[in-house]
Amino acid sequence: MSKLYPEVKVAPPGPNAQAIIAMDQRHSSPSYIKEYPLVVERGEGPWVYDVDGNRFLDFMAGIAVASTGHSHPTVVKAIHEAADRFLHICGTDFYYDAFSRLCARLASYLPEMGPKRVFLTNSGTEAVEGALKLARHHTRRQYVVAFKGGFHGRTYGALSLNSSKVAQRAFFGPLLPGVIHIPYATPYRCPNGCAPNACGDACNPALALEREWFVNHVDPREVAAVIVEPILGEGGYVVPPAGFLQHLRRICDAHGILLIFDEVQSGIGRTGKMFAAEHFGVMPDILLSAKGIASGMPLGAIIARESVMTWPRGSHGSTYGGNPVCCAAALATLDVVEGLLDSVSATGERLQHGLRELQARYAVIGDVRGVGLMVGAEFVEPGTREPAGAYVAALEQLAFRKGLLLLSCGKSTIRFAPPLVVGEHEVAVMLRILEECLRELPLTASSPNAAVAGVKL
Repeated sequence: MSKLYPEVKVAPPGPNAQAIIAMDQRHSSPSYIKEYPLVVERGEGPWVYDVDGNRFLDFMAGIAVASTGHSHPTVVKAIHEAADRFLHICGTDFYYDAFSRLCARLASYLPEMGPKRVFLTNSGTEAVEGALKLARHHTRRQYVVAFKGGFHGRTYGALSLNSSKVAQRAFFGPLLPGVIHIPYATPYRCPNGCAPNACGDACNPALALEREWFVNHVDPREVAAVIVEPILGEGGYVVPPAGFLQHLRRICDAHGILLIFDEVQSGIGRTGKMFAAEHFGVMPDILLSAKGIASGMPLGAIIARESVMTWPRGSHGSTYGGNPVCCAAALATLDVVEGLLDSVSATGERLQHGLRELQARYAVIGDVRGVGLMVGAEFVEPGTREPAGAYVAALEQLAFRKGLLLLSCGKSTIRFAPPLVVGEHEVAVMLRILEECLRELPLTASSPNAAVAGVKL
């Protein structure tokens, strides 16, 4: 295939897009976010085409979902073949080949966890909900530890674990009781305000859990689980020090607490390993997967140690979870992703190198971090180094109008989570457009929150 470039023929939203947006705005829920007026007609690999003929380079992959790119032929073929056979029979009550093969395939990863069993869901949120039930059922305990900045979904149990954006929780209470939130460890910003890397383990939030919470607030014998994103996703694409997860594992082992890794965003090859846990040498008791697992088909998974998945027949189920077409898509996706892991690591290194070169030239980029193709660039006001949230919002919009799809996370971080099929060419194109945006978006000194000249926020 020849090398492609973004092509914006009609300033978005064009006339066809405007008609669809108008219909959507009349009839769809106002709770939808709608980051920018992208109206998709089709996609191919890392490229997205809108209804007015514009071509965009996709560096957000539908929020890290389109792992194999848009409409990968291997995945599409598997979907067609499965749909030709049958669309539904309910994996909770009956058997079919793709369901059983997918459970076996997922159980084969992370052999250090030992024998595993798998429950298939429709989404990452459902996987989180099921994991909460499983942890409480297995341990007969009530409390769950989660982390500030964490995001786990939008249904009630998952929402109760969130500590990302207040709008996600406002006026939905009372939420699930028994959830404890503690700071997430970062290698560049200590929760107690210490200089980067100055405090070592002294301020490690994992240790604070044992030294403070288990002494003053809750008996660890009542804690069922600790749920953590091994790499923080929605909270800002933060890679913690290895010691953070290692201490969590030790504490959980010491007190009979289950360690749950939410790898909904970081899993399925996103970091250059099938799961991010492999980078840290720490194995969970329960691992949650979704997003990229089926290239956009609705599927999630609870992957648990066999000794932990002890709930009895009928205690949990799902009508659609593990749908036969989704299972076929997932099996094909895993085949493709396994062949991409080495290139994901190499492309991710190239991406971070390019972003750090931009960081050296533009003071608004305060930090570049990530693993594989899960990379974040945090934007700050150069004088105060406060989060430049309005700047990021404007950057997102300008990049879109130049044919580049980006998405923010945290307070002021752009997440770079493209389809795993991107290569050197796509990274170079993205960096060129990003630098164009940085040149055109100087911070306005008169704004207290990094308002941007010439761009409607």
